[in-house]
Amino acid sequence: MFKRFALLILTNIAILVVMSTVIYLFGLNRWLDHNHIQYGTLFALSLVIGFTGSFISLAISKWMAKMIYNIEVIETPRTETEEWLVETVRRQAAKVGVAMPEVGIYDSPEVNAFATGPSRSNSLVAVSSGLLRVMARDEVEGVLAHEMTHVSNGDMVTMTLLQGILNTFVVFFSYLIGFAVDRALSNNRDEEDRGPGLGFLIGQIVSQICLGILASLVVLAFSRYREYKADAGSARIEGKASMIAALKRLKQITEGDFIYDDRSPALNNFKINGKPGTTSLWADHPSLDDRIEALEKLTL
Repeated sequence: MFKRFALLILTNIAILVVMSTVIYLFGLNRWLDHNHIQYGTLFALSLVIGFTGSFISLAISKWMAKMIYNIEVIETPRTETEEWLVETVRRQAAKVGVAMPEVGIYDSPEVNAFATGPSRSNSLVAVSSGLLRVMARDEVEGVLAHEMTHVSNGDMVTMTLLQGILNTFVVFFSYLIGFAVDRALSNNRDEEDRGPGLGFLIGQIVSQICLGILASLVVLAFSRYREYKADAGSARIEGKASMIAALKRLKQITEGDFIYDDRSPALNNFKINGKPGTTSLWADHPSLDDRIEALEKLTL
């Protein structure tokens, strides 16, 4: 996690340097100075606003998942299935070099699983009762290895950092756009003591919506990339056959009467299978056919 936070700091410093250079090259500094806008202060404020919600969500992600899905964490296995589930995750955690996550089961007819938690050393892997009923054990092992790859790659933290950066830019540029719209619509744009008016509010809201949509597309594209990486990680842990079999089983299920438990949209990015019927541009997971094809071509 330390490396990711260091990368975050360096990234934002680089972005601030580039932004400052662009502002001066295009002469925007004169417009900003004329309107008494301190872009450095504005960026810092946007950074705080952009990351606050993301970090809070990450910090409580495991607790929220347990509450929303009513997950029964396996403290002491009561059945042979629970014992096998815990030991499989323990073996995989040792193989990828992360701390043993909590393992839980949530009662749902959906055939799915997900990983969440604030860090690699404080995570949760949960599987649905529907997945345990429908899938063979080798297929479940492939699914668990997929989720353990999310944990070992630190995907929960990476997605949070990406979302925070995008939130920062949405806040920053929506403020500037709102201010520019307000000045353009005002008959008193040269009055320095005039506060933001209706134009600022409208410009900021509209630009936040538009920029927010663009930011969502970036997050979704990265989420699809992560799924390919997690599939490949599963293949390295349990072999290609287990993950391919699991994906083919999911494909068979989704072509029938597939049930998707959407109690927590925030966790959808980390499930083994995405919401069916979503177009590729708006999907958080690649199509199952594309994932199967990628695995079949993968060289270990």
